[in-house]
Amino acid sequence: MLHRRSLLALGAAALPGAALAQASGAAGQWPDRPLRMVVPFPAGSTPDIVARIIGQHYASVLGQPCVADNRPGAGGNLGTDVVAKATDGHTIGLSINGPLATAPALYPNLPYDPQKDLAPISLVARAGQVLVVHPSIPARTLAEFIAYGRANPTALTFGSVGAGSGGHLAMEDLKARGGFQAEHVPYRGFPQAVLDLVAGRISAVFLTIAGILPQIREEQVRPLVVTTEARLPQLPDVPSLEEAGFPGATSYAWNALFAPASVPAERVALLAREAGAALRAPEAQKALSTAGFEVVGSTPAECAAFIQAESERWGALIRKLGIKVE
Repeated sequence: MLHRRSLLALGAAALPGAALAQASGAAGQWPDRPLRMVVPFPAGSTPDIVARIIGQHYASVLGQPCVADNRPGAGGNLGTDVVAKATDGHTIGLSINGPLATAPALYPNLPYDPQKDLAPISLVARAGQVLVVHPSIPARTLAEFIAYGRANPTALTFGSVGAGSGGHLAMEDLKARGGFQAEHVPYRGFPQAVLDLVAGRISAVFLTIAGILPQIREEQVRPLVVTTEARLPQLPDVPSLEEAGFPGATSYAWNALFAPASVPAERVALLAREAGAALRAPEAQKALSTAGFEVVGSTPAECAAFIQAESERWGALIRKLGIKVE
C-alpha cells in the first residue's frame, strides 16, 4: 500500500522556482499569504518536531512563511477540528493515529468526520512499539508472557497513555489474539507509566522505542517483542510479532499531514511532494531517528488508503470491546 522512501540523503529535491511554478494556476500563485500548520499537541512533541521540519521547507520553497500553531486538547481532536473547519485555503495540520483514524470509534460526539472533512496529504513518519515487562514477570518470550497471563488471569496489568491510545489498542489486540487477561491502567502520559513499570507497580507496557530504550539498556525492564515487520536496529535480539507467531498484528505510531477537504487536489499534491523533499534532508532524518521514528513519505492517495485501513482495523476492535472516551 505504501512505498517506503529511501533513507539516504538525496540533497535538495526541489528548487523554490519550480515549486512556485507548480503552485501557480489560473487564480494566481498559491500560497499568496502565510501558511498555518496546526499541530494538535504541545511544542516539543514528536508531531511538533515533524511539523516544524516540514514547515521550514515549505517556507523556503513556496515563498511564504509556514507558522506552527499548537492547539493541544481532547487527545488531538481539538486542533484537528480547527483544520477541518478552516476555510481560508492556507491552513493545514499534522497529527497522529488517534484524531485521524480511531477518534470516530472512540468519541460518540466527535465534531468532525476525518473521512469527509479532511484531505490526507502524506504519511510522513512512523514508529513501532516494543512490549516491555517488569523483571519480576516470569517471561522471557512473548509465548511465556501469554502462557503466564492465561494461567494467572488476575496477575497482569498494563499501562498506556489512555483508552484508545496506540499502546492500549496494541495490548488489547494481543490479548484477543493470544487469549489471555491483563488489566488496563491508563496514565496521563508515558513518563509516569514508565516510572510505575520500573517500580513494579504495573506488569507491562507497549511504548515507542525512544520512550523506553534507556530503561531497557539498564535492564530495568525486559523487552519481549516489537510491533514492526522487521526487528528494530536498536533491539536486534528482540523478535517481531510476526516472528513470535502473530502475523497481521503489526502496528505503528504514525504522523500524517492533512488539509481541509476543500483544498484543491493540485495543492494537496504539491504539499505532499514538498513534504517528501523535506523529509529526505539529513537533518530531518537524524531528528526523527533520534525520536525513534522512521521516515515514510507518501502520496495523498497512499495516505488516504492507509488511514482508511487503520480506521477499519482499530475501529472494529474498539467497537468490539466497547471502548469509549467521553
